[in-house]
Parts: sequence; structure tokens; C-alpha cells
Amino acid sequence: MNVGVIGAGYVGLVAGTCFAEMGNNVHIVDINKDVIDILNTGEIHYFEPGLAEMVKRNIADSRLKFGSDTKAMVDNSTIIFLAVGTPQAEDGSANLTYLMQAAEDVAKAMNGYRAIVTKSTVPVGTNEKLSSTMGAITDCDYDVISNPEFLKEGAAIDDFMKPDRVVVGVRNERSQKLMAEIYSPFVRTGHPVMFMDPESAEMTKYVSNALLASRISFMNEMANICSAVGADIDLVRIGVGSDRRIGQSFLFPGIGYGGSCFPKDVRALQRVAEGVNLSARMCEAIDEVNVKQKLKLLSSIESEFGTDLKGITFALWGLAFKPKTDDVREAPAICLANALMDRGAKIKAYDPEANESAKKSQGMERAEIVDNQYSALESADGLIVATEWNELRSPDFEKIKEALSKLVIFDGRNIYNPETLQAYGFKYYSIGRKPVL
Repeated sequence: MNVGVIGAGYVGLVAGTCFAEMGNNVHIVDINKDVIDILNTGEIHYFEPGLAEMVKRNIADSRLKFGSDTKAMVDNSTIIFLAVGTPQAEDGSANLTYLMQAAEDVAKAMNGYRAIVTKSTVPVGTNEKLSSTMGAITDCDYDVISNPEFLKEGAAIDDFMKPDRVVVGVRNERSQKLMAEIYSPFVRTGHPVMFMDPESAEMTKYVSNALLASRISFMNEMANICSAVGADIDLVRIGVGSDRRIGQSFLFPGIGYGGSCFPKDVRALQRVAEGVNLSARMCEAIDEVNVKQKLKLLSSIESEFGTDLKGITFALWGLAFKPKTDDVREAPAICLANALMDRGAKIKAYDPEANESAKKSQGMERAEIVDNQYSALESADGLIVATEWNELRSPDFEKIKEALSKLVIFDGRNIYNPETLQAYGFKYYSIGRKPVL
């Protein structure tokens, strides 16, 4: 099948490349010519495990190409995926400016039937809005289909190639047959393609992300209660997660969630509710708990160093909002680092993949970002762990002892064993567990 994709960002590049991997001819366009130039060299502009190799392979096999000419893409595509950004507007709603512009560009270029598929995360009613906008521009036949993505950064290739489910919102049999055909290679093991109306498909994306975010915020709130009453959240987590009705996923306590999806989608769902004169009080609480949790380690840090942190240097391990990505959008590490620097502290930070992304984040020009985890410890008074990268889980604690002027570790992801840290002589603070003092 001839497939077009508008948007060479995270979703568009993953989707287009995976479609090409299954033998389709895929043409991805983006208005950012610098990004297109990078992709045409066979490189990619962000970190996602396995994606660069797949891009190179499909370029070499002439199934994947990149450009900036939307009309050329539309001329040679039967099905076109819209995968442009829908960033958070000032009021918390989804900004659909880029999506609507992409739909208008497609409508102007059409010379016959096209299936237009929304991959971007959008509020309920967007499918109808896109259809009306295109109908005012073109006389050609078309279908507008909703197909939300459920990709985890760091595991996007597996998520796309072996999906738990594919959610598709359609209004007619023609659309359903087309989507069933393009996704058939991805669901051979029996995972379903779920067809529904577009409004339900749009809502499914928001509800999924809000529910996952709710588990994180709930466990973080329970961790804070555990700290106050002397319980151990890790033992509680195991006990709770052993219930088959609950399960173990998304129950790990920490310093909050970040990224491009959960924060934005939880807030956007609040705006959807407000738009129909309802209040999404649970969504409000999820977001409020998460915002506060990002600074949870501050009280532990201040108990050791006081509120005036001038002259204090902290080594910060981890900048990305989660492992296996270079995405620092709304990352707890960035939020905490800025709060510490606002109080006069110096930050020496390291991340396996997100150093360059972090340098572009607001406020982080004040931090020193280094290329080695142990270099971050030089002249540091304490160590903060903010992202649970595998390579940070079993460090050389003797080397840490030699480098730090004060033997104290603040673990925002509970990746270390308190007994181990106690044996090495560290003070150790984590989330929802008794500190080692």
C-alpha cells in the first residue's frame, strides 16, 4: 500500500517506519527541513532503541523516503496519517493548529479519494471538525479515520509491531476494510483491531493515559503516607500488586511522571469535561499530586543541607523523564534541578542519552552537564538519582564514597537497597521508605 505521513516526529517516524518494515511504500513529510535533511542521511533526530537501524534499512530498500512536499506525498498515497504535534495550549487544552493546517494542506492537494487517519492525540470531536474543514476545501471523496497511538517511549518499535490492540474509529465499511488491511500484518498473533466510532476512539486514548497516570499518582500519594506512618511502600506495592484485579504495572513509587503524553493528556481531558459542563475532579487530583511529587526530595535534601543551598553542589544522575529516551519534556529531574538551583545550589548532571536535550531546557543553562556518571560526582556534596536507567542501578559505591564530600544519596526512583547503602556507610533517602540515617 502507498502510505503518506505528515509529521516526522516521535509518532510519525515510528509509525511510518514500521509500515515500511511491513512492505508498504511510505512517504513522510515534515515542514522542518533540518529534520528531513537528517533523516535523508539515514540518521534520526531523537533517541529510540532500534529505530535508527530500521530507518536505514527501509531507506536502503527504497520503501521509505522523506521530503517537505505535501502535494507530492498526497499524489502518491492512498492513505495518509496525520501525526503532527498537538501541544498543550495555555488553558491546558490541546492546540489543534498544526493538525488543522495539515488537513487543509491535504485537502488542497487531493485529486481523488484519500483516507485521512488521525494519529495525533486529539480531543473528542476532532474527527468531525477535520471532516468539515476538508469538505469546505475539496470536492474529492475522502474518509477521516481516528487511530490513536499507544506507544511507550523506549519501547515504541515493539509497541507498534506487536500491539496489545489497535483502536480505530470509522464511520463506514470502506474505512474499516482499509484499516483492517494495513494493520493485518501487525495482529497475526490474535491481538485485536478494535473498530468503533471516532468519538469513542478519541476518548479511548485520553482515558488510557489518564488511568495509567492515576496509578502513578495514587502510589506516590500512598508512598508519602507510608513515610509518615513508618511503612515500606515497596512491600505495600508487592502486596497490593499480587491481587490479580490490580496487577504490578505502574505501581512503582517515585518523583512523578513526565513526558509528552501523560501531563498534557490529563490536563486536556479536564478541558474536555469542562467543555460539556462537567468537572474531572480525579484528573485534577492526578495532576496536582504529580506536580507536587516532582519536588518530593526537596524536604529530604533540606533536612541535610538546610534551605540555603549556596555553595552546595549536587550530582544528578538522570535527566530524561524515563529510561530509554532522550525526552526531557516535563521531566521531574529538570523540575528538581531548577528548584535546587533557584535555592543557590550547583548541579552537575549526567544522563546516558538526554544530555543534549537537557541543555536546551529552560533554566538548565545554569547546570553543568557532563558525559560520565562519575564525572558528575567530582566536587559534589551529595548524589541525587532521578531516572532509573539500568546502568545506574549497580554503580561502584566505593567510587561514590571517594568522590562525595558528604555520604548522602537521594534516590527518587527507589533503585537501591537501603541495607546495601547502610553497609557502605551512606545516608540514604528514598520514596515511601524509612531513611537510612
